[in-house]
Amino acid sequence: MKKKILRSLSCTIAFCAIGTLNGYAQLNKTYLDESQPIEVRIESALSQMTLEEKVALCHAQSKFSSKGVPRLGIPEVWMNDGPFGVRAEVLWDDWAVANVTNDSCTAFPALTCLAASFDPELAAMYGKALGEEARYRNKSVILGPGVNIYRTPFNGRNFEYMGEDPFLAATLVVPYIQSLQQNGVAACVKHYALNNQEVWRDSVNVQISDRALHEIYLPAFKAAVEKGKTWALMGAYNRYKYEFCCHNDILLNKILKLDWKFDGVVVSDWNGTHNTREAALKGLDIEMGTFTDGMSKTEINAYNNYYLASDFLRMLKDGEIDEEVVNDKARRILRLIFRTVMNTKRPFGSFASPEHFAISRHIAESGIVLLKNQNNLLPLDFAKIKTIAVIGENADRIHSNAGGASKLKAKYEITPLQALTKRWGDKVKITYTRGYGSYTPTFEGVIPSPYNADSLKNEALKVAANADVVLFFGGLNKNRHQDNEGFDRQSYDLPYGQPELLIELAKINKNIVFIIASGTATALPFEKDIPTIVQGWYGGSEAGNAIVSVLSGEVNPSGKLPFSYPKKLEDCGAHAFGEIAYPGIKNDQKYMEDILVGYRWLDTKKIKPLYAFGYGMSYTTFKYRKATTDRKEYTVADTATLTFTLTNTGEREGAEIAQVYISQPKASVMRPVKELKGFTKVKLQAGETKTVKIQLPVKEWAFYSETSQSWVVEPGEFVISLGASSDDIKHKCVVTIK
Repeated sequence: MKKKILRSLSCTIAFCAIGTLNGYAQLNKTYLDESQPIEVRIESALSQMTLEEKVALCHAQSKFSSKGVPRLGIPEVWMNDGPFGVRAEVLWDDWAVANVTNDSCTAFPALTCLAASFDPELAAMYGKALGEEARYRNKSVILGPGVNIYRTPFNGRNFEYMGEDPFLAATLVVPYIQSLQQNGVAACVKHYALNNQEVWRDSVNVQISDRALHEIYLPAFKAAVEKGKTWALMGAYNRYKYEFCCHNDILLNKILKLDWKFDGVVVSDWNGTHNTREAALKGLDIEMGTFTDGMSKTEINAYNNYYLASDFLRMLKDGEIDEEVVNDKARRILRLIFRTVMNTKRPFGSFASPEHFAISRHIAESGIVLLKNQNNLLPLDFAKIKTIAVIGENADRIHSNAGGASKLKAKYEITPLQALTKRWGDKVKITYTRGYGSYTPTFEGVIPSPYNADSLKNEALKVAANADVVLFFGGLNKNRHQDNEGFDRQSYDLPYGQPELLIELAKINKNIVFIIASGTATALPFEKDIPTIVQGWYGGSEAGNAIVSVLSGEVNPSGKLPFSYPKKLEDCGAHAFGEIAYPGIKNDQKYMEDILVGYRWLDTKKIKPLYAFGYGMSYTTFKYRKATTDRKEYTVADTATLTFTLTNTGEREGAEIAQVYISQPKASVMRPVKELKGFTKVKLQAGETKTVKIQLPVKEWAFYSETSQSWVVEPGEFVISLGASSDDIKHKCVVTIK
């Protein structure tokens, strides 16, 4: 009897096992066949998923991952911060660093530095290298690049973005995305949209005209979708028309998914989701970082408490929400998975390689802007220099390890002092003194500097008095209320007593080079007293070497400012209308300057900036000649060709960024005095002349009509202006649009 029972049990188990195997064999595995069109694979997988599995795709399972479908062999999605480097690994349910030993990355320059290069080829190199690092770390999505418009110098995240001009940002973001995604890693362009300040970022409601929205704040996102074909996009914290941007019917459903035909995934910013029904129906696909996670709740499966989790599932089961809603989200997420982690043909990537550090250095060198060079103090002449005083905390400070979501665990970051010592230490006497000491604001108050300000100043004056040249490394840092996520600046002035110190230094030594580390403009009240000023940005792993290359003349600076440098804060359009325009009143804010952002405001109001958008000097000089257009009349379907000659009239090779602006003096609506619509970077040997052509599609000269809700190019005369910056126009051509 016992043997019969065991035999019967064995047969039952075997029968069940065979049944299970047969059931598995009956699965439609078309979704695994990479020879099939991706849309066929998506429908194959979707048809075999349960409702619970579809919902599980739509919310996080850890700080940086969301679920796949294990039963079908569909892997999870792993994301990571990465506007200029792949962030260190963190714990599953905690922001604490995981302390693994294989995540020390290449730190690339901040995106303001890339923007200052005005170089799409460099943007492609940047994206490719970053994508390789993300792929090596097995990331499906890299959270970047950021393309929010620089509206105010107070924005704490300006350094993460590409400047004040929508055409510049749109031009650079496309090759960045395309090259990054060649690695089988999705770019997640952020923060869509109108996230142009950090103060009240999670609640402020932005009131803005349709023209300003479409002409200034959306073009870079539109280019990322329509031309760059980005696979993911991150919603913003703030509100537009009183709806949070992470579930905003106009921004996500109408503009992004309907008008632009975006087929990728909308990811919420962390803690950017607020309501189940709105998240479900108003465009969000993956909910990340909501407060009900494992860090704040100790219950099992706390991520199931997200809005697009158990409550979403309940609404679907009860018929409150149609199942096609979750099907659309699942299709998008499956499309992302098939493009990335389930793409067996994607390359393997590489990480913290010599090639990546070389690219990082090249971008940093190309973005450095020479703002002032009185008496040609730069490049430094070592035949005449015996002693150098290096002053300023930023000479010996690491910047890549702070700033918020862009914080990196870099394999190394060369400081200016390290580079100076290595490059010149055996040729000249280099003496370093701090000069000023920063302090760190905290939620509880302020952690004061451990240094005595008077002692630091006196020592700096003493060192400067005995030096042939003073190199002052100042600017901002990534402390709170400087260049830092979550906090806007509170003053346009340089912090930590730098202006007063620089004025004192100028009295005792006229040979001062001021090198600014920042991602934004600052007040420079001492500008007339300082002969040489360099905008050095945050240069990543090779920051110090890049700066030294420019100071020594090994690299001729060619960067141009991607934003204007107003003389005073009130000259900035966002600060010309009081609190209602910035930061807002009671969480309501009106963009009173409308389409007149940056140089558009300064030009129209006839306010002279300290340094204009597109401005930057070289160690050589350039001459523009013979600017002509191929025709005098065009239609909207045409592309105008501007031809001119550019000559290097100096004694060394260099590169010039020629810029083309358009204007329509007589229009039915207000139009800016000029708008950037083309640029090119021209490299020339000493004495060399090149004929340069810039293509200008006429359809891009349009304004957004609030009456017809469409783009309009009005017939009439247009002025095409060729210049070295927005306020240095060399030639003008007048053409007619029929």
